[in-house]
Amino acid sequence: MWHAGERAVQARTGQQERADHTGRSIGRTVPPVAAEFLTARRTLVVGAADAEGRLWATQLAGPAGFVRAADAHTLTVAARPVPGDPLAGVLAGPAEVGTIALDAAGRRRMRLNGRSAPDGPGGLRITADQVYANCPKYIQRRTPADAPAPAGPAVPSAAPADRLTLRQQLAVANADTFFIATAGPDGRVDASHRGGFPGFVEATAPDQLRWPEYPGNSMFMTLGNLELSPAAGLLLPDWETGGALLISGRAAVDWSDPAAPAVTCTVLRVVELAHATALTWTDPEYSPANPAPGRRGTPTAAPPAAR
Repeated sequence: MWHAGERAVQARTGQQERADHTGRSIGRTVPPVAAEFLTARRTLVVGAADAEGRLWATQLAGPAGFVRAADAHTLTVAARPVPGDPLAGVLAGPAEVGTIALDAAGRRRMRLNGRSAPDGPGGLRITADQVYANCPKYIQRRTPADAPAPAGPAVPSAAPADRLTLRQQLAVANADTFFIATAGPDGRVDASHRGGFPGFVEATAPDQLRWPEYPGNSMFMTLGNLELSPAAGLLLPDWETGGALLISGRAAVDWSDPAAPAVTCTVLRVVELAHATALTWTDPEYSPANPAPGRRGTPTAAPPAAR
């Protein structure tokens, strides 16, 4: 079930037994309850590698029903990345993908990893290899709403760069959520969620990000992948506008305190999309599981003002 990187991290943290217990929930089929969950979703995060081997994570959106379980082994998605998205060309052909469907309003999420292929002129068909639900920790409660249509076509707001602008660094500092794509030794991609109070992820330099790894389900799929390969793709949604900041880089885990690891990511490529999705979201209600800023384990109440 586990590859060598995942097993190494589980052993380092003393979580092998718990990981084996939690890992029993991983399947290769979409159960009926998961199929019902997917049908109600408005967004789907997708991670994949580009032709140069860089990993990216992006967000697809549509009306409820745009994501469906066609059968117990297959997911259909009636959307593809917008023009200018680094994965637009990738997902026009077959690709290994990791996906995560997030119900921010209900603090629920599930992951489905597998093989994607084009489905018609603007859709995807994903054959599942791994299907599993995640705990509700660190999800900020939000409700989506349809945004006004942009005046022009969706294009990058600036040319791709190899470092963050000051404005982008401030966006990182204000982020309470991001998604990360990593890949295992067999090239299979996984997409995961990270959340906390604003400031939990920081830009320590124009080409450096750092964040703590809060306790989770002990499977360590993300850190296990990073144990063997540093490639990582980050997606930071702009919940107010429907825009997105996409970052591809190389991540390393600081294990100086095995009970509280932290990740440093060197930025290699940055793409900012002004209109990544046609959704905006309400202000967040912060998760009660979020550790206080600067701390890694003890939840605290949300700050008085959400945004």
